[in-house]
Amino acid sequence: MAGITLAQAEAQLAYWLTADASVSTGQAVQKGDKSLTNVSAKSVRENITYWDAQVKRLSRGGIRISGGTPT
Repeated sequence: MAGITLAQAEAQLAYWLTADASVSTGQAVQKGDKSLTNVSAKSVRENITYWDAQVKRLSRGGIRISGGTPT
Protein backbone atom coordinates (compact mmCIF):
# COMPACT_ATOMS: atom_id res chain seq x y z
CA MET A 1 0.00 0.00 0.00
CA ALA A 2 1.45 3.33 -1.03
CA GLY A 3 1.51 6.20 1.42
CA ILE A 4 -0.37 9.42 1.00
CA THR A 5 0.89 11.98 -1.45
CA LEU A 6 1.61 15.63 -0.79
CA ALA A 7 -1.40 16.56 -2.94
CA GLN A 8 -3.69 14.32 -0.86
CA ALA A 9 -2.36 15.76 2.39
CA GLU A 10 -2.82 19.31 1.09
CA ALA A 11 -6.40 18.50 0.04
CA GLN A 12 -7.17 17.11 3.50
CA LEU A 13 -5.62 20.16 5.19
CA ALA A 14 -7.68 22.47 2.97
CA TYR A 15 -10.84 20.53 3.85
CA TRP A 16 -10.19 20.77 7.59
CA LEU A 17 -9.35 24.47 7.39
CA THR A 18 -12.66 25.04 5.59
CA ALA A 19 -14.45 22.91 8.17
CA ASP A 20 -12.89 24.99 10.96
CA ALA A 21 -14.12 28.21 9.37
CA SER A 22 -17.63 26.79 9.01
CA VAL A 23 -17.81 25.22 12.46
CA SER A 24 -16.51 28.39 14.14
CA THR A 25 -19.40 30.37 12.64
CA GLY A 26 -21.98 27.85 13.81
CA GLN A 27 -22.48 26.05 10.52
CA ALA A 28 -22.46 22.29 10.20
CA VAL A 29 -20.11 20.56 7.77
CA GLN A 30 -20.92 17.22 6.17
CA LYS A 31 -18.19 14.68 5.34
CA GLY A 32 -19.51 11.34 4.23
CA ASP A 33 -22.00 10.17 6.83
CA LYS A 34 -20.60 12.43 9.57
CA SER A 35 -21.74 15.92 10.42
CA LEU A 36 -19.35 18.29 12.15
CA THR A 37 -20.74 21.02 14.39
CA ASN A 38 -19.31 23.38 16.98
CA VAL A 39 -19.08 20.48 19.45
CA SER A 40 -16.63 18.90 17.00
CA ALA A 41 -14.27 21.89 17.17
CA LYS A 42 -11.64 19.94 19.12
CA SER A 43 -11.67 17.16 16.54
CA VAL A 44 -11.39 19.70 13.72
CA ARG A 45 -8.37 21.35 15.38
CA GLU A 46 -6.72 17.95 15.93
CA ASN A 47 -7.18 17.11 12.24
CA ILE A 48 -5.74 20.47 11.19
CA THR A 49 -2.68 19.84 13.37
CA TYR A 50 -2.29 16.31 11.97
CA TRP A 51 -2.65 17.25 8.30
CA ASP A 52 -0.46 20.33 8.68
CA ALA A 53 2.30 18.08 10.05
CA GLN A 54 1.81 15.65 7.16
CA VAL A 55 2.03 18.44 4.58
CA LYS A 56 5.21 19.77 6.20
CA ARG A 57 6.73 16.28 6.38
CA LEU A 58 5.92 15.45 2.77
CA SER A 59 7.08 18.88 1.58
CA ARG A 60 10.55 18.28 2.89
CA GLY A 61 10.84 14.83 1.33
CA GLY A 62 9.51 12.45 3.99
CA ILE A 63 10.91 11.18 7.24
CA ARG A 64 14.50 12.00 8.05
CA ILE A 65 16.62 9.81 10.26
CA SER A 66 19.85 11.12 11.70
CA GLY A 67 22.40 9.35 13.80
CA GLY A 68 21.37 5.90 12.63
CA THR A 69 23.86 3.18 11.87
CA PRO A 70 23.18 1.12 8.74
CA THR A 71 23.31 -2.62 9.23
